[in-house]
Amino acid sequence: MVMADRPGVARAAWPIAATDAGGMAGAMAMSLLRVPLRHPLASRGRRLESVAVAVTRETMRQFIGYTVSLPIDEFRSVELAIDRLCEVALTPAAAALGVSTEVGEVGGVPGVWYRRRDRTARGSVLYLHGGGYVGGSPRMYGVFAAELRRSTGCDIFVADYRLAPEFPFPAGRDDALAVLSAMLEARPEGHRVLVAGDSGGGGLVTSVVFEAMVQRIGPLDGTLLLSPEVDLELDDPSLSENAARDILPWNIPTAAYLHGRDPASPEVSALHQDLSGWPPTFVAFGGDEMLRDSIRRFTARLEEAGVPTESHEEPGMFHVFPILMPWAAASRRVHTRAAAFVDARFAPPPGRPGAPSDGPTGP
Repeated sequence: MVMADRPGVARAAWPIAATDAGGMAGAMAMSLLRVPLRHPLASRGRRLESVAVAVTRETMRQFIGYTVSLPIDEFRSVELAIDRLCEVALTPAAAALGVSTEVGEVGGVPGVWYRRRDRTARGSVLYLHGGGYVGGSPRMYGVFAAELRRSTGCDIFVADYRLAPEFPFPAGRDDALAVLSAMLEARPEGHRVLVAGDSGGGGLVTSVVFEAMVQRIGPLDGTLLLSPEVDLELDDPSLSENAARDILPWNIPTAAYLHGRDPASPEVSALHQDLSGWPPTFVAFGGDEMLRDSIRRFTARLEEAGVPTESHEEPGMFHVFPILMPWAAASRRVHTRAAAFVDARFAPPPGRPGAPSDGPTGP
């Protein structure tokens, strides 16, 4: 299910949606004209990868800027079309990586499971997709979720949580918490449960962890965060310093999600939480992204609170680059380090032989 499939969610008529899709494609094509003007070949590193980074940066910036400017019914129609396209294109891509996709439901919340039939999972990951709290779907994560399944040895459930503006905070958090509670209740002996997310989904992970600690749900075995939105006040210097290098719009929208709630509330901004007692956390982000400073402050505060933390900042990369460029060397480094982080969560305690794993990690 995608938001446009939910009862009561408005969609535009197909001629309008088709016009929007055509306009979006044209705008993205026009954005390619800016690539040579930014001199990507002068970048350090391999020339081909420099060009790919520049192309991805320009087209994604145009895509995000165009779609968030649409009326919500038109936005939902375009999102639905992209979701269907991803189902057709990315499901076979995941299968080629040895990972099957299966529509399912956990805790009453729909989503998509990414599993390997040839290996027993040693754990489960609840994954909360990005999209600025207003967009995205589990089908759009076919390749990334498949790679995460291969690298961690854990089955991945990408939850189709409710999105703003139709369902502002705390609807998405409550959906994710329902999934997490069901996973923790049903897990067998030795089975680990982690929560992961990127961008707005990463921010939602922090809201889920906060509420789980309030309600004494858990314990969690770890969190994996990619370019998370950890401070919705959005007042760090990197917001302006990296605006020309990132894919995010310079005026990152959050009002539809917050719906009048204070952006400094610990329920929505992890930097305003008491981080003591947080689960072990892995964070990856780009040195050129607008959220860089808030993520740096977040990881520093985790370490100050004594939380086992691994932070990986990739120089020269933009927001959620492992998802947009899964083939890139920088993205492979993130998968390798995330897999090592998960391996550490499965390590037996001192003096106890063996690990609580039914299956090996890695591909």
